[in-house]
Amino acid sequence: MTIAAPRMAAAERRQHLIETAIRLFTDGSYHGTTTAEIARAAGVSEPILYRHFASKRDLYLAALEHVWAKAREGWERKLDGAPDACAAIEAIGKGHVSVRSPRLQLAELWVQALSEASEDPELRRHLRRHMREVHDFVAGLIRRGQEQGAIAAERDANSEAWIMLAGGILGMVGRRVGLLDDAELGAIRAARLAWLRA
Repeated sequence: MTIAAPRMAAAERRQHLIETAIRLFTDGSYHGTTTAEIARAAGVSEPILYRHFASKRDLYLAALEHVWAKAREGWERKLDGAPDACAAIEAIGKGHVSVRSPRLQLAELWVQALSEASEDPELRRHLRRHMREVHDFVAGLIRRGQEQGAIAAERDANSEAWIMLAGGILGMVGRRVGLLDDAELGAIRAARLAWLRA
């Protein structure tokens, strides 16, 4: 039985659907989560959901963009509050201990999309563009640290950014399957920071 959500303006309803979908996708999977489940959890009917999103894929892509916007906003705050870009990178890494953190949700959604991308060219194109955007942000952060003298000038910013994104995915997989604990992830982060600073 659907529990009716309070009346909301269209923009609020759309936001509520996105946030509900993020929770269900990250708790379960893209493939295994239905639009009926998302609508029910959001307290609306499926036709209401389809007024806002033409398909589950469109909702998934909106969820991905929402999580990235939240992560980027948080990363920029860390950058503004840190003495240099390397300290910001360290703060960003330490600040994501909850599976509800945007950074871990981002990695979760990427991994789920990878399994669908081989069958869905539009999803594959979107994921490629999206991951490149996140990479470019991180590479820019590394270059900023190099200009500040906080990150070794000889480090390749593009390669290091890809390694950081891969580390985020590894952390998510490690948490999901019990492969890595917080101490191991902390040691990996520390080793990467020491490499960047050396």
